[in-house]
Amino acid sequence: MLSRVQNDLFDLGADLCTPESSGRRHGPLRIGSKQVARLESEIDTMNANLSPLKSFILPGGTDAASYLHLARTIIRRAERLMTELNEIEVLNKEALKYINRLSDHLFQLSRHTNKDGELDILWVPGKNQ
Repeated sequence: MLSRVQNDLFDLGADLCTPESSGRRHGPLRIGSKQVARLESEIDTMNANLSPLKSFILPGGTDAASYLHLARTIIRRAERLMTELNEIEVLNKEALKYINRLSDHLFQLSRHTNKDGELDILWVPGKNQ
């Protein structure tokens, strides 16, 4: 899954750096609906084995899950920047959907990596008061 995501991120970079009005002969490379659908399908597959959340999850657990939480944070920042850019220059709607779904994908993958949520660290409100 992560190999496909890495490749998609290069497609996303190509999509973002080429304006809609580029005039390219065969059209610019764009993130497509199939890439978004694949992420959604993988989210559903990972989510099928997870128990429902009863609390927010703190980043942590296994090292891999921690890195996935970090990547999700970076993707959320990129999504905010893309949303701001979309107010100035029209972006591919599928690219905006993709970046949104990717953060959810990384969250589900972090839970999957944490032994299907067994090693998740749950937020306990007021725990340290």
